[in-house]
Amino acid sequence: MNKKKTINEEQKELIEEFSFFEDWQEKYEHIIDMGKKLDMLPDKYHTNEFKVEGCVSEVFLVPKKTNKTLNFKADSNSVITRGLIAMLLRIYSDRVPKDIIKNPPKFIDKVGLGVHLTPSRTNGLHAMVEKIMNYAKQYSK
Repeated sequence: MNKKKTINEEQKELIEEFSFFEDWQEKYEHIIDMGKKLDMLPDKYHTNEFKVEGCVSEVFLVPKKTNKTLNFKADSNSVITRGLIAMLLRIYSDRVPKDIIKNPPKFIDKVGLGVHLTPSRTNGLHAMVEKIMNYAKQYSK
């Protein structure tokens, strides 16, 4: 049985993945491809309760606690934002809430997202991270 990678191992793998691309056009294409693989969220979750405030695009993030882990499903009406969500879910979904809280998303700066995304997308990405962290704090009690 394969052991699930830690959050830091998953972040390192993501950083390494992005290092193979020559330029930002290729990196954006990879982000979009990741977003295309993200499962669609049923319409019943497209509500204010799950909406991520601070994003220009519509983003919905749904938490579910199973045993000791926190699972996330998410969706957006923007292909790039869906890719950003896919990266966050890859790192933070199916994790113990305390592990989520202890491991900030280092990959954002290491991959260069903070520099290459538009300011509004960067703000949206930080809003998604904040929502994930808030859910983790809420479910760690």
